[in-house]
Amino acid sequence: MAANGARFHVAECGAADDPLVLFLHGFPEFWWAWRHQLPVVAAAGYRAVAMDLRGYGASDKTPRGYDPYTAAADVSGVIRSLGSTDAVVVGHGWGGFIGWSAAVLAPRQVRALAAVSAPHPLLLARSGQPKALTRTAWFQLPILPERRLLAQDGMHIEQLLRAWAAPGGSFPDAEASRRYRAALQVWPAPHCALEYHRWFVRSRLRPDGRKYSARMRTPIAVPVLQIYGAQDAAVSPTAVTPPRLITAPLRHDLLTPSGHFPHEEAPDLFNTQLVDWLASLRGSSTGRTPAAR
Repeated sequence: MAANGARFHVAECGAADDPLVLFLHGFPEFWWAWRHQLPVVAAAGYRAVAMDLRGYGASDKTPRGYDPYTAAADVSGVIRSLGSTDAVVVGHGWGGFIGWSAAVLAPRQVRALAAVSAPHPLLLARSGQPKALTRTAWFQLPILPERRLLAQDGMHIEQLLRAWAAPGGSFPDAEASRRYRAALQVWPAPHCALEYHRWFVRSRLRPDGRKYSARMRTPIAVPVLQIYGAQDAAVSPTAVTPPRLITAPLRHDLLTPSGHFPHEEAPDLFNTQLVDWLASLRGSSTGRTPAAR
């Protein structure tokens, strides 16, 4: 579908007239990361849609547009292209970063936000685990990170997934490894995926980065759910958003068995928490349309 000057691939379950829940994947994944959630959320009475972010999967891989302003506009545009005025946004990792951004930069389109393994952007730089921060720094190099993601049939992608997941777990299994490696083998997907990381680091001393940080101090006025895996090796599971940044109800759930990918490592537990939170939004006095059938 067309939105914000690009075309985006989406996968969906549920009736078109049900309330929209939009899922945003993280790095280095694509819409398929939400395969365990789409049918469950649809069965709970929602239109569950997962999109490939700009530069990923079957969405357009544009030369530019990997800053949070463009990404938030992408989310807003996809919501409208789906025929909805707003959506509950569920974002993991960098998808969560985009979800936080959309809640501030496109507030009319975000009815509520579930941020999975994704600290508030103002906390992200100091919430990263040491090894993950080292990788983010390495991603700033030109050319070399892209070559490593492509080398040996994308073996480094599996290594990243395994490094950030809970130790000794089964994620990623053979199918997940194959799918995620294949998705980032399509040039220029590796470059596009890394550009999100590069903007975040390189913008910190630039006017656009300072402007973004100032905007993100705006308190979020919709309900927020933060879900972390207790064994997350990418971001600290204790990175709870301070009350000054959220004026609506804030809920924090910690899933003990999982690492950075709780929606894939412990999908049944994750789905229980997510559907319970979605149900709590029905009739909530947030000044927005209740998420009811």
